[in-house]
Amino acid sequence: MEINVLFDEGFEDAIDESWLREVAAKALTAEHQTDAEMGILITGQEKIRQLHKDYMGEDEPTDVLSFAMREKGPADAPDFVFPTGDAVHLGEVIISYPQADLQAAEHRHSTQKEIAILLIHGVLHLLGYDHDEAERQKKMQAREKAVLKLVSERLD
Repeated sequence: MEINVLFDEGFEDAIDESWLREVAAKALTAEHQTDAEMGILITGQEKIRQLHKDYMGEDEPTDVLSFAMREKGPADAPDFVFPTGDAVHLGEVIISYPQADLQAAEHRHSTQKEIAILLIHGVLHLLGYDHDEAERQKKMQAREKAVLKLVSERLD
């Protein structure tokens, strides 16, 4: 399992890199995805707003974006081809640290817990979970809660 973590300028000391890897690894392991690779980016409001606008058509900041490599694109889009035996690159999870901080205050818990919630949510999206229909939302929320319990001892 390979989990790459990047921080945009100004967010390098916002949250512990090894802890982010641990949360993502527990989410992947809980979903039986131990031969996988993914990326995590911690960024600010402007960058996530621009990504949200460019890729989702919504010109506002958001808390987390997931870009899954395994999703099917338009019919004319090329399929990604991965060598056999190598870890499957699942995609990228991008988290807005300032948005997570705001939401943590609203929910009256730590920013670390909010980032864990967002990261787990993002990882599950990479693995094909979605919340676009009631039944799928229920299933995704149940998995989020189960994985959050696995990391809860490390939350402040």
